[in-house]
Amino acid sequence: MQNNKFQRQMVLMHALIRQCRSGLPPELEEIALAEGLSPGRMADAIARGHIVIPANPRRTIRPVAIGAGCRVKVNVNIGTSQGRCDPELEMVKAEAAIGAGADALMDLSTAGDLKDIRRRILSLPIAVGTVPIYEAVRRAGSAQDLTADLLFSVIREQCREGVDFMTLHCGVNRDALQALNLDPRVMGVVSRGGAFHIAWMVATGEENPLYAEYDYLLEILAEADVTLSLGDGMRPGALIDSGKLAKMTEYLTLGRLSHRAQNADVQRMIEGPGHMPINEVAWNVKAIKEVTENAPLYLLGPLVTDIATGYDHVVGAIGGAIAASAGADFLCMVSPAEHLALPNKEEIIEGTRVARIAAHVGDIVRRGGASESPEEIRMAYARRDLDWDAQYAEMLFPEYAQQIHDRDSERETCSMCGDLCAVKMVRDLLQKKE
Repeated sequence: MQNNKFQRQMVLMHALIRQCRSGLPPELEEIALAEGLSPGRMADAIARGHIVIPANPRRTIRPVAIGAGCRVKVNVNIGTSQGRCDPELEMVKAEAAIGAGADALMDLSTAGDLKDIRRRILSLPIAVGTVPIYEAVRRAGSAQDLTADLLFSVIREQCREGVDFMTLHCGVNRDALQALNLDPRVMGVVSRGGAFHIAWMVATGEENPLYAEYDYLLEILAEADVTLSLGDGMRPGALIDSGKLAKMTEYLTLGRLSHRAQNADVQRMIEGPGHMPINEVAWNVKAIKEVTENAPLYLLGPLVTDIATGYDHVVGAIGGAIAASAGADFLCMVSPAEHLALPNKEEIIEGTRVARIAAHVGDIVRRGGASESPEEIRMAYARRDLDWDAQYAEMLFPEYAQQIHDRDSERETCSMCGDLCAVKMVRDLLQKKE
């Protein structure tokens, strides 16, 4: 039975864009219905590049659709670092993230046996992404010693291992470097992958190989049916840098690269846009969507203040909710440990839950408002009736909510108002009058 399921997925994911352009893959029906879309509408959106389904045919996973008309999805970053290399802990965190509702994982490991760590994470039944340049730089010894051959070799290897989507910083090119020099930023480059490419270009004087040999990269990804996530290597790392030139230069480059990927039948999504004031979030989302022909948008945050360290999961959720309501499709979890340390299990769970809240807030707007959100409607009636079982059925995190409610003993109302509950008072009055 397992082998048949694996074969069906290979049929679905092999040249999915081409299949959707020529007809309706029957395997798409279940995925579409889970999103509340007709299979025909989803197939059309995939053919146009408005939806992607990252799923390497070499693995069996729970496919996840990302893009227009779909529920906003949540990714969780895990992975080792030199400061804390504990592969067992990363697996615990990965499983905790899945339990908290993550739709995808990214392995950002930079220390330890990277292949073995990735193999273990890829054993989980969920879409997994990587940033191949991390492993390439570790194998080279430094960003300056990296070669194009080594980088492409790592990409091919990870494709064969079963990675579903890859962050590749193809837009960090000489134009972006020139923009950074012309309009300097306080925080410079905060993307680790972006910084590696900048260091390589400065050291060699040559163009980023992922940009210079982009068509070759697309051939590798097309053959492996791996989704390209065009990385935001020039994203601003501080609010004060949000209006600088490098970010917009990269946007325009990603727009051209997005078009070329779609024409090559490579599924792609776009990453962005970094730290920025809250009033700039929606505009940036719409700008990226416009220049990339409405490609699915994957983002961390955006972070809308730089001084709430320790609560950056909340800051990211504020920006993420606004971004999702403006059209972003895929939110990357921000943990409370962001900018401080490698997150632990509890911080992964907390960050994932807060990201899910932000995704749902965006979904309410994307569906057309509260009147088109069935769970919000059911929750309103359950709260009116003080029906706690019905309320728990609609909550995102019912076990946690019930623990809080029951700590002052089970009661019809909450202990905040007790016998002065406004809802109960008016309900009882109206029922008595009837």
